[in-house]
Amino acid sequence: MTFPPIAIIGQGCVLPGALSPQELWKIVREGRSVLSHAPPGLWGVYPGADRDALAKETLNDIGGYVTGFEKVFSPRGFRIPIDPGLDPVFLWTLHAAREALRDAGLDIERKQPRGAVILGNLSYPTPGLIRFAHDVWGGKKPATPENRFNSGLPAALTAQAIGFEGQRFSLDAACASSLYAIALACRQLADGHADLAIAGGVNHVDDLFLHLGFTTLSALSPGGRSRPFHREADGLVPAQGVALVVLKLLSTAMRDGDRIQGVIRGVGLSNDGRSRGLLVPSESGQIRAMRAAYEMSGLSPLEISLVECHATGTTLGDATEIRSMKSVFAGASDVPLGSLKSNLGHLVTASGAAGLLKVLGGMEAQVRPATLHAEKPAAEVESPFRLLHEAEPWLCGGVRRAAVSSFGFGGNNAHMIVEEWSSEYPIWSVPPPQRKPEPIAVVAMAIHAGNLDSTEAFESCLFSRNPHAIPKIESFPLAIDGLRFPPADLADTLPQQTLLLRLAATMQREMESISGRTSIFVGMQCDAEAVRHGLHWRWKDSRAAQTNRRKLNAASTLGCMPNMVANRLNQQFGSEGPGFAVSAEEASGTVALSLAMASLSHGEIEAAVVAAVDLCCEPVQAAAAHLMQPEVGSEPGDAAVMMILKHLDDARQSGDHVLAVLTTPEHSSGDRVPSVRIESGQLAWLFGHPHACSGLLQIAAAISACYRRALLP
Repeated sequence: MTFPPIAIIGQGCVLPGALSPQELWKIVREGRSVLSHAPPGLWGVYPGADRDALAKETLNDIGGYVTGFEKVFSPRGFRIPIDPGLDPVFLWTLHAAREALRDAGLDIERKQPRGAVILGNLSYPTPGLIRFAHDVWGGKKPATPENRFNSGLPAALTAQAIGFEGQRFSLDAACASSLYAIALACRQLADGHADLAIAGGVNHVDDLFLHLGFTTLSALSPGGRSRPFHREADGLVPAQGVALVVLKLLSTAMRDGDRIQGVIRGVGLSNDGRSRGLLVPSESGQIRAMRAAYEMSGLSPLEISLVECHATGTTLGDATEIRSMKSVFAGASDVPLGSLKSNLGHLVTASGAAGLLKVLGGMEAQVRPATLHAEKPAAEVESPFRLLHEAEPWLCGGVRRAAVSSFGFGGNNAHMIVEEWSSEYPIWSVPPPQRKPEPIAVVAMAIHAGNLDSTEAFESCLFSRNPHAIPKIESFPLAIDGLRFPPADLADTLPQQTLLLRLAATMQREMESISGRTSIFVGMQCDAEAVRHGLHWRWKDSRAAQTNRRKLNAASTLGCMPNMVANRLNQQFGSEGPGFAVSAEEASGTVALSLAMASLSHGEIEAAVVAAVDLCCEPVQAAAAHLMQPEVGSEPGDAAVMMILKHLDDARQSGDHVLAVLTTPEHSSGDRVPSVRIESGQLAWLFGHPHACSGLLQIAAAISACYRRALLP
């Protein structure tokens, strides 16, 4: 990815102990930890539950918790009514976005039609989704159905509330999510699709779920101590919150006289591809992300005077990060390291953006702040690296430049370069090379919709005058030969992941022919079935709890991890381009497709795998859809779609079988070619409404119609 320098002109946050960037900097400058026990009642454990058994499953309840938000938040002033019953994943995002705009000197009452909102959002169950699901399963009338759509709706609702009419979606790239979101927001600005962007990350996942999950992965600190790079560090401590920045092209911000708080020079993204495992970080993957950032920016690692590390306090992760940096920073003489996680804990999807806010505060104060618990550094921390035991003046020979790293489970890697802005140090940048837009070819496609378990069966039903389809997928086979995952682990995996593995297997030859320079984009939403994990601690009715419960283990924690819907494919086929889950509700698959086409058009990758999956034939989704979308008038549907994209010229040279050509107005030749328009209602009466997969299913139907030169009856 290449883009011109991007100005940061506003900041907003809701973080543990800090409801503003100024309060965050105060915590960091004073060297305080804000970790604490969970507030009473937060976990929602029913009275009389076996606390000793719970302690064995969770180890502790220590984390970074947001408090006092109710005192500062007001629902007034937004462009739409704000339901007070919305989960904080919505309310925190709304508040931080509004405060970031105010910090940028912008009024939310003034419409910003070309504004984008892109969030890193952990698509695990939130407390609001859990309450909604419990009501449905318990036979009660559920309230606030918006809480069911906790993946993509926070971005869309925020865009509506502040008057942004550009791209809006969430993504899940695990702990790297917020830097991925900022990188994609920079792309929107550089490509001219937006004049303004709000980007960052939010995490308001159910805290009991996080403690249970990290315990199963042996990643949680038993003592509840967040000690990045400490020689006795024994794990991470989870935290919650949101951190956002307002972005503009630097040239535009200078023209508009904005207060420029920092400049993003590059963001390198990568995936580990085939590695030693989904939970084992890869040095080569991290190195590729770092080097991509410096190549993009035209800067050298030797110009960096502070690195805000990912550093979670896990022995393997911290050691791998240091070894990766040693390769990239070879020749450097003094590289101070830091990690905000020592103050707040691990914010997961919001961690990278929060680290960026810390760096911006340091640049403004001209101070490199201390990292807590740095008195006993791990053996890997050696020259040219050093930990900051106490705050020190940020002195350097020129522009202050920092790097921010985020690395996530499943192999998502991100490295950002940010520098201070000063009129004394004007930034000169060569515009990115202009790539002539090219048509994109679809060279393979697989579909499973309801009881139609193949593309051929789907097309036969689609074009039949006497169609017969059942929207629900009752079961599907998955051959284990050649899979890089233990079959026993897949038994504890949500069908979102295994169904996509099955579709990929039906295109085995095409999938294995693509190179490592491939990205994988998957449209999805949080599967309500994940709520069943931990239910036995919340539902006193033992019969109902036993009927609905699922106990978490390491396999099931990974099996419902949202970014894994994409990263299992990265691991299986060795794709090393950025791969992640995309959530934009019904548009999830189509947004994934647009991101893939943009990456191909910029020459960042040679091929893209685009998919969408949603299994909606279950009571929680049905209840929410009925309350929010009664006009749809169709029953839920289960579906998954996967397709492989290449440049048309590359596909022809490789002898690929081209099913269809995807064009946009900017590269359409204007020639009269066969085309078809398909409305969602034409498919819903056949296949039901598969929500996050519905948009891509429509495109798949259009591709089939064009390829078969057939019209729908």
